Amino acid sequence: MTLAAPIHELRASYAFVERNINLTKRYWGWEVVWVLYTIANSLAVVLIAQNVNAAVGATALSDLQVDQLVLFLAVGAIVWHYLAVVFETVSDMISWERWEGTIEYTFMAPVRRSTHMVGTALFSLVYGFIHTAVVLVVIVVVFDLNMGNADYLAASLVLLVGSVSLIGIGIMGATLPLLYPERGMQMTHVIQATLVLISGVYAVPKEMPEPLATLSVISPATYVIQGIRDALINGDSVADLWPTMLGLLAAGLVLIPVGVQVFSWGERHAKRTGRLKRSG
Repeated sequence: MTLAAPIHELRASYAFVERNINLTKRYWGWEVVWVLYTIANSLAVVLIAQNVNAAVGATALSDLQVDQLVLFLAVGAIVWHYLAVVFETVSDMISWERWEGTIEYTFMAPVRRSTHMVGTALFSLVYGFIHTAVVLVVIVVVFDLNMGNADYLAASLVLLVGSVSLIGIGIMGATLPLLYPERGMQMTHVIQATLVLISGVYAVPKEMPEPLATLSVISPATYVIQGIRDALINGDSVADLWPTMLGLLAAGLVLIPVGVQVFSWGERHAKRTGRLKRSG
């Protein structure tokens, strides 16, 4: 009996993974458009870095400095794409439910909300890895980036552990479309844009003006991006990056329960005020 309960919860979590897979298949055209948009956006960022000499003078930066800048921005763009996919997949789940007309059935199902969130989070991780792998391959091939010094194992572990903390933030963000059917989905983009601004995607956090530099300290995404850069650019190993991974894991273990609790409060309020099914 003790073992049956966890097995039941795991099966229930997988049901949400399978549901999201089916939704992705149904809207495969949008997925293709999203991948192409991301590739174009990432290539644009790398092009800026690669042609910086033409903008500021032919001798402004050495070839080595340009290569380092290209890798710095390329890694920032790729890692942020992954984090954005994970965040959006979790935070947009309420909007998906409304589009499909299944939101009331989901919230009435005899399933723990944590089980619901775990299934969605597992899907977001796999989905994010596939998306990011495609973008990374295209960028490396198009720009012939030198990744010979990269430690892919360390980078993957930092990315995986760092995802846990972002999932917690994403669950809290999912409360917004639950409470505000009209513009809640757009409100989650404000959170995402704030994370981009303060997490060092395009600049070293310590070089940013205040209060951005101070805010970057409390953003888990800051440490994910820096850890990935250390692994892919500097070749730092798992042993070098274990303090970063430990800190990210601790942040995730705090943020996920907090996110589930915040979402539960929002769910109860939405049910009392009749906001679940409403779309306008």
